[in-house]
Amino acid sequence: MSDTATPKPGKVLVAADDLRTFSAALLEKGGLNAEQARTTADVFVWAALRGVDSHGIARVPAYLELLAKGVANADADLKFESTAPAAAVLDADRAPGPVALSAAADEAVTRARISGVAAVGVRRTVHTGAIGYYVSKIAEQGLVGIGYVAGMPNMGYTGVKGAAVATSPLAIAVPAKAHAPLLLDMATATIALGKIRQAKASGTPLPEGAAATADGTPTTDPELAVMPLPLGGAKGSGMSLAFELLTSVLVGAPIFAAFHSDDPQGRKHRQNALLIALDPAAFGDPAAFTESVDATLATLKQLPPADGAEGVFYPGERSAAVAEGRGAQGIPVAPKVWRELTEAAGKFGLTPPEPVPSV
Repeated sequence: MSDTATPKPGKVLVAADDLRTFSAALLEKGGLNAEQARTTADVFVWAALRGVDSHGIARVPAYLELLAKGVANADADLKFESTAPAAAVLDADRAPGPVALSAAADEAVTRARISGVAAVGVRRTVHTGAIGYYVSKIAEQGLVGIGYVAGMPNMGYTGVKGAAVATSPLAIAVPAKAHAPLLLDMATATIALGKIRQAKASGTPLPEGAAATADGTPTTDPELAVMPLPLGGAKGSGMSLAFELLTSVLVGAPIFAAFHSDDPQGRKHRQNALLIALDPAAFGDPAAFTESVDATLATLKQLPPADGAEGVFYPGERSAAVAEGRGAQGIPVAPKVWRELTEAAGKFGLTPPEPVPSV
């Protein structure tokens, strides 16, 4: 495994539980109530444990800023609306994404237990975080979880000049018995915006076809790149547009059309989502289902690896192994992020946790 818990030079190693408690305390000082702060911190630590640092603890300072500026609503009035047993819409009232989508995931599971399948849309949330977390919550209950998110356009669209659609992600979690759950968590972009920023900071050329200039011209120069290009060209951009229809338009809160209109409110940050839960018991024997999932994953792993490959892995397998290692040894936190966290702690009168000594 290439990613371990051992921090790179300059990084601080912090125990996962300490980081979760510390992050929750900061978010509570930032305005969230205790339960919401714990939920949001748990999403960040989950991502950090799995090595998805772009959606991990680095998000705490960003969320504190969203709360301070009123972009995220600390006093959101979350309301479920429903006219059918297997479907509901959660009006998030600009609540942080972890708060809204965690509630939506729980609602989807509850309804799917009754109807066999359930879909819960989320309207007007702010930055959903790692959506793999929410479908994983569904899978932990023995159900299949599927999630889509639509946000502010920041990615190219095949044939369009400039940013047109969002880097809208898709996540699917399937429970297993002997294996870690399958977890597919992907954006519709070829490269993350954070990767472009990292390449700019290091002066490293970007991969061909991954990013573009402001007018949509592909470039490998990180100094000129301002937006990612869609994964697979028309396939990625088409998926992003479809997710806008399946989330924003479906719940009556369109983003795309408003963003490209003359309405200044159209560019106000917001996101929408759709979470779906499928109960295997509604389709047959749930025990047989998880056994077959295990057999499928085991079969995959027994296939001969390609020359030069480290092995054969299914989606989510390697990040689950990273989580196990980081859970035991601590989570590496980048120096800049740790500095921001400790500065926020000083502002709020909190004491940061003691780092774990590096071995």
